[in-house]
Amino acid sequence: MTIDRSICVFCGSGSGNKQAYTDAAIDLGKKLAKKNWGLVYGGGTTGIMGAVAKSTKTSGGEVKGIIPRALIEREQKCNTPDPELFGETVIVEDMHTRKRLMAQSSSAFVALPGGYGTVEELFEVVTWNQLGIHSMPIVIFNVDGFYDGLTNWINQAVDSGFISTGNRKIIVEATSAAEVIEKIENYVVPEGRYNLNWDSEQPNKK
Repeated sequence: MTIDRSICVFCGSGSGNKQAYTDAAIDLGKKLAKKNWGLVYGGGTTGIMGAVAKSTKTSGGEVKGIIPRALIEREQKCNTPDPELFGETVIVEDMHTRKRLMAQSSSAFVALPGGYGTVEELFEVVTWNQLGIHSMPIVIFNVDGFYDGLTNWINQAVDSGFISTGNRKIIVEATSAAEVIEKIENYVVPEGRYNLNWDSEQPNKK
């Protein structure tokens, strides 16, 4: 199957304490498959990671999971995930390789609810966008207000002069899976980014 594009989804290996988080992940997976968009994610089979991967795959979509060897025991229910449920699994040796391959394999980024790792992954690609390393869409899927605090902080950083008004638009927000798709399709690269020469750092180049 030839997919139209691949979307990198950052999310938690846990389910959180609201069913809405898992429901949103499942809905997003269905929407990706319906659009013939592939999923690239962190390779886990538990929590929201597992939910979005399984939903995408069982809805007829293509899934590629990338996981460091050290995290297999924590983020996977078994050493060899069923490809019929979770798609292709690529095992790498470290976190840096994981993030690099996820970026190389994708044309947009989405953040579902998650913890430290999710936010770290999100802000790395945000910084890459600001520096001109890539210009791909970045969408926060703000499920049930989960990311309200984060968006408030971003707005405060803008008001305080640490983030320019133009760079505020690097991240866009969605509150439903359908809106995530819409925001990706209609993403406009903001003005005011640092147009530096990063030819050797492009995430979509090997």
